[in-house]
Amino acid sequence: MLDKAVLLLDSLKPTGGPCRLQELVERSGLPKTTAFRLVRSLVALGLLERTGDGYHLGGKLFELGSLVPRRRDLRETALPFMQDLFEATRATVHLGVREGHDVVYVERIHGHDALALPSRIGGSLPLTCTAVGKALLAFAPAGLAEEVLQAPLPRLTRHSVTDPARLHTAIEQTQVTGLAFEEQEAAAGVCCIAAPVFGVGGETAAALSVAVPRAAFRPAQLAPAVRTAALGLSRTLRSGI
Repeated sequence: MLDKAVLLLDSLKPTGGPCRLQELVERSGLPKTTAFRLVRSLVALGLLERTGDGYHLGGKLFELGSLVPRRRDLRETALPFMQDLFEATRATVHLGVREGHDVVYVERIHGHDALALPSRIGGSLPLTCTAVGKALLAFAPAGLAEEVLQAPLPRLTRHSVTDPARLHTAIEQTQVTGLAFEEQEAAAGVCCIAAPVFGVGGETAAALSVAVPRAAFRPAQLAPAVRTAALGLSRTLRSGI
């Protein structure tokens, strides 16, 4: 039953809701009676919440998620560098980690521009459609990039890169420059620059990015600030402070 409950919770990705019961049934593939029984139990436990427009992930999940030591420690260590990056750019700053073929957003600082961003803390997006994701993918364990390139590439907007050859070139460029770029691939009118963050042993721990309106996208001005923040956070993580 636990596996089925997790299927239901996963069905609320990537936004966390709202979803009506029939949507949860279709997304999870569970029988309607089973889904209804589990939904009722998850609501009682605070893992789901019901509102007028359907079911949402419950506050209990956020409470538990914030206690995960690895992410909590990473977030607390990264916040000063994220704040410095925000002060330097006045743009929306993201901190993301990789989970499978997705980037999960651990923290975000809102910029002054009213951007319609698909990212949210705790939410996930495909690695291939975001600058943070590309930075993580470029420095992921051996074989992951090939695995991603062999699968159908997701499309979030008409600008999303769905050609494996183009994505492979972008990954190679990121490996050389240490910077990943995304132009309207996750949301129309939004561009991002990201850099990887390395931890103990040189493993990729996370990635930092800034997101700006397309009209304000000035890579030459934004890139040094992103790289500086990522290098500073990497040094701190590697030192064990």
